[in-house]
Amino acid sequence: MTEIAPDATVAQSDLQLAVAGDEVAFARLVAAHHAGMARVAYAIAGDRALAEDALQSAWVIAWRKLGSVRDPGRIRAWLMSIAVNEARQILRRRRRAQVVELNMNQPAAERTDPQVGIGRVDLVRALGRLSADDRALIALRYVLGFDTAEIGQITGRSASGTRTRLSRVTARLREELGR
Repeated sequence: MTEIAPDATVAQSDLQLAVAGDEVAFARLVAAHHAGMARVAYAIAGDRALAEDALQSAWVIAWRKLGSVRDPGRIRAWLMSIAVNEARQILRRRRRAQVVELNMNQPAAERTDPQVGIGRVDLVRALGRLSADDRALIALRYVLGFDTAEIGQITGRSASGTRTRLSRVTARLREELGR
């Protein structure tokens, strides 16, 4: 499914209509945000099937709690927080560690360089050693492009606390990859 760039005014009207029970408006919200939610759920779960389970649960929760959205301009962050929480819940229930596989679309010249492949394996292993919460931070920042204030709101932390934790996680990754 292709991701539609979220437009604040469209999202607000769709949100109001969806809260009133309009399924077409809700489908537009799904079309606009599903791909981003899928990326973050996959980055946390590390498994396509688990990410799909998380998304299915996330959309059910979103439909049920749509009326609780206080700020329609923050619908994207609200939906992402549901996806993050559901992916973490599924991992807790499964009680198993997953390795995160990143799809790194590289030019053909780079794919043939063994050094690039080794670096990718090292990155995947390093990400796999992170907790689900830390993978969520990395995914929200570097996959979806949220700033630390938005990530803080999604994860229930302050912006400065988020910056500190993100800094520590990236420093740990750099150290591990530098070895």
